[in-house]
Amino acid sequence: MFFTPSAKSADVRINSIIPTSHFGKVGDNVTIIGTINTTDGAYRVWFESQIVKEGNAAGSNVNVAFFAPPSPKGNYTITLQDVAQNINATTWLYIQPKHLISAKVPESPKQLQEGNNVTIVLNVTGGEKDTVYFANVSVSLPSPRNETYWNKTPLVQINTTSIGNGSVTLVYPNDFTGTPAPNTNYTGIYSIAVNKTLATNTFFVGLTNATEYHRKQNVSIKATGYTSNETVTIRITFGNKTIYKNESIQASYEGIIIHENWSIPGNASIGIYKVNITSSINVTRKIPSDVQNFTVPGFAVNMTMKNLADEPVQGVAAKFSENGKSVQNGTSNADGLVYPKVGNLKLEIGNYTCEATFKNETVGKGWVNVTGETVLDFVCNLTNLNIRVIDEDGYGVPEVEIFLHKSYKTPENQTLTTDVNGTVIVSSLLPNATYIINASRYDVLFNTTNVQRLVANGNLIAWFNVTIICPSLTLQVSVLDGANKPISNAMVKVQEVIGWRFHEENTTAEGTVAFRSTFGKYKLEVFDVDAIKLNETYVSLFQNQNITIYCILYGLDIYVKVVDYVGQPISNLNVTLQREELKARFNQTQSDGVATFNHVTGGNVWVAVYLSGVAEPYVSKKVFVDKSTTIEVKVEKFILLVGFLVETSHLITALIIIAILIAILLVEVYKIKFKKRQKTQTTEAE
Repeated sequence: MFFTPSAKSADVRINSIIPTSHFGKVGDNVTIIGTINTTDGAYRVWFESQIVKEGNAAGSNVNVAFFAPPSPKGNYTITLQDVAQNINATTWLYIQPKHLISAKVPESPKQLQEGNNVTIVLNVTGGEKDTVYFANVSVSLPSPRNETYWNKTPLVQINTTSIGNGSVTLVYPNDFTGTPAPNTNYTGIYSIAVNKTLATNTFFVGLTNATEYHRKQNVSIKATGYTSNETVTIRITFGNKTIYKNESIQASYEGIIIHENWSIPGNASIGIYKVNITSSINVTRKIPSDVQNFTVPGFAVNMTMKNLADEPVQGVAAKFSENGKSVQNGTSNADGLVYPKVGNLKLEIGNYTCEATFKNETVGKGWVNVTGETVLDFVCNLTNLNIRVIDEDGYGVPEVEIFLHKSYKTPENQTLTTDVNGTVIVSSLLPNATYIINASRYDVLFNTTNVQRLVANGNLIAWFNVTIICPSLTLQVSVLDGANKPISNAMVKVQEVIGWRFHEENTTAEGTVAFRSTFGKYKLEVFDVDAIKLNETYVSLFQNQNITIYCILYGLDIYVKVVDYVGQPISNLNVTLQREELKARFNQTQSDGVATFNHVTGGNVWVAVYLSGVAEPYVSKKVFVDKSTTIEVKVEKFILLVGFLVETSHLITALIIIAILIAILLVEVYKIKFKKRQKTQTTEAE
C-alpha cells in the first residue's frame, strides 16, 4: 500500500495541471500547481502508486514538474499529498500512445556517407499493454528528388510490453522497396516517417566520413551512383580558392568512388571547406549534386595575459601569426582571457607567434604551439608600481593623493589615493616609461618623485617599489586663559582630521607645548587637569606653525552672594559650587554674604545654599559662567533681624498682630478722649 486515502481538505488542492487538456504522452513534462495545509511542509506527488516528486512547499504553495512515467494507455490519478497531515487532493491525466522514429547515426563529428546502410528504429510508448501495433515506414530522398520508399512487408509489426512500450528495427535500403531501387546515393537530408505523419525525423548522408577535420587529418570521401569505371573530378575549395583538385579518379565496377589519400594541409585556415564531385565527361549528373561542406574548426585556446607579477591584465591586444601571416587577433578581458571580436579564440594545429601590445606598446613576443585544446599563460613585460607614503617615524600615511604622470610616447595620467597603510599599487605599467609622481595632502603638494624606468640593475622586475616620506613640521601651541595668562599643566591633544595618528602633551609652566606632526590638517583640543575641554580649534600644518589658544573659561573667580528677602547679606551659610560631573566645592558666606571660589573652570555650574543643620539645599540654581562674576542667591524665606534669621512669614504675621494691637489701642484711646469731651460739654451746659 502506498498511503491510506483520507478526506480532502479545502486547503489541500490542485489548482491547475499542465497540459490543461489532461491528455499527454510518456515523457511529457507535467506541471502541478496547488496548495497544502502545512506551511513549508513536506509534500509528495503520486502518479497512481508511484512517487514522482517530493519536496517542501513554499509557504503553502506547491509548483512542481515531472515527466510522465512509462505507462500503458489509459487514465491515471495524480495525487498531491500533505505528508504531515496525510491529506490529499487529486486530478487526472490520460496517457495516449506516442510513436517515435529515428535513424542510428555515428557520433558527431562522424557522419553517414553515400552508399551506407542506415538502421531505423521505430518505438511506441503509452500504447495498449501486451498488444500489437502496425505501421507503414517510409524514407524520402533529399530534395529536389521526390522518390519515397516503403517497408517491404505490408505493415511493420510492433509488440508492446506490460507497460505499453515496444520497438522494431529496420535497415534502409535493405528492408525497403520501390522503383528505382532504394539507395543512399545522394548527399543531403533524408526524411523518415511513420504512417506519413504519425512520427517523423531525418538523417543526413554526406560525402566525407566527418563534418570536421583538423590539420593533417585524413579525409575519407565516398560517393555512389556513378557508372562502372566512370572518371570523376574531386575539387575541394576554401572560399574562392581551390585547395585540392583531382580529375582522374575512377569509379569502381559498382560505380563507387572511394578517395582516402588526401589530408587537411598543415597550413589550412580555420573555416568552411567545400567538397564537389562531378563527372569528368558528364556521364552522370546527380540531382542533388555531390556537394558537401566540412569545417576546419581549430582548437579552443584559453590564453591568459599576465604581467610580470603573475596577475591578469585587461586590454592587452594579442596578434597571432603563422609563417608571417596574421591568422587571429584578440584582446584580453578583465580576467586576462583573450577573445576575438566574435566568438572564442581558436587556432589549428601548428606553431604561432604571438605579439602582445598594451597601450600601443609591444609588451611581449613568443611562440604558441597548438596540438589540441590549449590552456596557457602569456607573460607580458608589465610591472607593478608599489608606492608607499610614510611619515618620519615609518608609519604609513593614509589619504595621500597620488598623481601619476607617464610622459613616455603617449602621455597618460592617473590619480589615486593611499589606503590605511599608506600604500598605492598601480598594476601593469610599461617598464620603459618615465613616471612623475606628485604626492599631496588636502590638495597641497609636498613631494615630487621622478622615476626614469621601472627596472632594477637594467633588468625587468615584477614589482618596483617607491617610498615617499611625508615631512613632519613643528606645531608650537601656547595656551592662555581669559586674562592672557599662561595655563600650565593643561593637556593639549592634536589629532588629524581624518582620525589618523594623534599626540597629546601637557603644557609647561609657560603654558606652551611643541609637537612634531606630519604634514596635514589637525584638530587641537585643550583640557584642564579635570579633563574638562577648555577649547578646540583646527590648524592646517603645511609649514611650521605657532598658534595661541585662548581658554576664557579657565581660572575664573566666582563669588556667590547670599541675601535675604529684602537684600540683606547673610553670613555663615554653606555654599556649594559644582561643574558638570566634577566634585563639588564648599565654602561659607562671610559677613558680606559672599562665598568665594577661586580658579574655577567655567561652563554650566550648579550653586546650592544650605541652612545650618539642614541636609537638603534651600536654594539651588544652574548658571552658565564664562567670566569671573558674582552670582546672587536670594533666600526669600528669611529676613535677617537683629542678627537672626526670621522666617519672612512669621515676621509678617508678627507685624500684622502688632499693627492690630496698635490699632485697638488707638481706638480705645480715642474712645476715652471722646467720653471725656462729652462729659466736659455736659458740665458746661449745666
